[in-house]
Amino acid sequence: MSPFKNKIKLKGRLKRYVQTSLYLGLLLVIVNLVVYLINVSAGLIVTCFSLLYFAVVLSLQFYNKPIIMNELVSFATQYGQIQKVLLRELELPYAILDEDGRIIWTNEAFERVVHKEKGYRKSITSLFPSITREKFPDKEEFTETDILFENSNYVVKMRKISMREALENSDIVEAENYRGYLIAFYLFDETALRIALKEVDDQSLAVGMIYLDNYDEALESVEEVRRSLLIALIDRKVNKYIAALDGICKKIEKDKYMIILRKKATELLKENKFDILDEVKTVNIGNEMAVTVSIGLGLDGLSYAQNYEFARNAIELALGRGGDQAVVKTPGNITYFGGKSQQVEKNTRVKARVKAQALREIISGKERVLIMGHRLADVDSFGAAVGIYRIAEALEKSAYIVLNDVSTSLKPMVDLFKNHEEYEEDMIVNSQQAIELAGSNTVLVVVDVNKPSITECPELLRMCKSIVVLDHHRQGTEVIENATLSYVEAYASSTCEMVSEILQYTGDNIRITAEEADCMYSGIMIDTNNFMTKTGVRTFEAAAFLRRNGADVTRVRKLFRENATEYKAKADAVSQAEIYRNVFAISTCTSEDIESPTIVGAQAANELLNIKGVKASFVLTEYQNQIFVSARSIDEINVQIIMEKMGGGGHLSTAGCQLNGISVPEGIGILKGTLDKMIAEGDLVAE
Repeated sequence: MSPFKNKIKLKGRLKRYVQTSLYLGLLLVIVNLVVYLINVSAGLIVTCFSLLYFAVVLSLQFYNKPIIMNELVSFATQYGQIQKVLLRELELPYAILDEDGRIIWTNEAFERVVHKEKGYRKSITSLFPSITREKFPDKEEFTETDILFENSNYVVKMRKISMREALENSDIVEAENYRGYLIAFYLFDETALRIALKEVDDQSLAVGMIYLDNYDEALESVEEVRRSLLIALIDRKVNKYIAALDGICKKIEKDKYMIILRKKATELLKENKFDILDEVKTVNIGNEMAVTVSIGLGLDGLSYAQNYEFARNAIELALGRGGDQAVVKTPGNITYFGGKSQQVEKNTRVKARVKAQALREIISGKERVLIMGHRLADVDSFGAAVGIYRIAEALEKSAYIVLNDVSTSLKPMVDLFKNHEEYEEDMIVNSQQAIELAGSNTVLVVVDVNKPSITECPELLRMCKSIVVLDHHRQGTEVIENATLSYVEAYASSTCEMVSEILQYTGDNIRITAEEADCMYSGIMIDTNNFMTKTGVRTFEAAAFLRRNGADVTRVRKLFRENATEYKAKADAVSQAEIYRNVFAISTCTSEDIESPTIVGAQAANELLNIKGVKASFVLTEYQNQIFVSARSIDEINVQIIMEKMGGGGHLSTAGCQLNGISVPEGIGILKGTLDKMIAEGDLVAE
């Protein structure tokens, strides 16, 4: 017998299968013994059969075993060759890499994709630059990433294959502590799938709302007989525009439209920057006031109802920011377009009266009132808080103004009430005291701010169930949600103006003191830059109401005189201003020896607007490890959208932002980069 036949041995299930006949022979011997006990003649017959059985079985074992082993070895060899051919001809692009990412082996499909011949042995990064060593499966057994290669989208899957066990059993290498591995590299072409998904996504539903901002005011500015023509022209303009996008437009009220679009059409709207905002303004049949529209779009929701809810939220944001703009809301993002014109002041005070009555009912149902403005409170914030304090006192409710830090500019106002016999000692409380007072029977009134993160004490928003918001700033992405009453009017000059109107409608028995009138009058005066910006008819009516109640112009002027250091700092900021692109004045304000440098910076920004040719001014001030940017304009530039790009907000002509973790020169660089980008994209016109 050959050495191969002697040494080769079967094992496992095949060995047990071959030995089964021997086990059955042993069973036959036992049966034979039992038969002998019963009958000797029958036992002899079974013995003869048993001998014949063992002879046949042993002969088969001896002669067939080498044949079986040869067949098994032959099959295994052929199977390995077939497997290798299958891997080479596999339609899935497949490669094997070493642990450094160098290609060891590739199949034909992989070679066709990368246009390389068999034997290409360079790093995988040379073919796919985005597949770096950091993306290899090291700690993880499996990694997955997306790549774009020759206009095709691929999903790359890499699996770690340990070589430790294979090399430990090797007879030619030492690999006792070897920890190396290979990487199986697969390419899955998902180009067609993504095109199909994109087609489905493009056909998904987008819901929109279009509101005419100044419908009543525009109609009043045209002759009565021509009003129907103006409405018809606007309807035609809106319907024709939406029809061109293959959408549906339905008028649901006299000044409101509901639109249904494909998502693909909304991309076209974004590319054109919602030019319907400007097209509607061209409708003119003699009307003195151009008609403006606000648009809210909702898309990418989980259901049609959610898209509609997004559209409603978007149109509320557009209106809250002053109108004449479009807002697109998705589950994870809000995008703004337009908003370049000043919101028209409403002549009617019906809304103020309705809000005043609602505020009275809310306060009447609670035991105490907490009044909170924004951090680093200014005169408008404190003045509005004083007005709400007077309403609460008139309704015989305990009221407290939340105020932590008092700036130099605000100190004269606060001193009017401290140690005054008519006011309680705890009229002004800090955040900790306010938290102790908060509860289910407390109403929180937030004034001059609608951004939770910059309120004086954000914790109060979570602790009080009844929240009232009074603000005149344009709304941004971050707003105080679930407010019981929200009165946000972007056309108002100041929150003090809004509170002055509310005071007149809350009750006949409310009488404000001279100190309170001075405080609220100061808020209006500061926010309007001495009645030069954002001043409307209602602004002067509010000022007149305060004058009748004891506000004194001379007394207010004395309260706001500056010290020499602040005056010099403001003058320095103006003198060192850089005129950027011929229309933007950019400067910095020092914070050394100044208690309220941000106030001085804002005043310097106002002063820079007096320079001929300057359309917008920006003053950067470093204070409390932050860079405060004060932005101002007269009417040609919307500084609000500029500041929103930098993470802030505000009004069309008055805005600001705060930058963290950078220096003043870096802040100036960011500002200039933002201006350059917006001009390049057409969002700003600098001529």
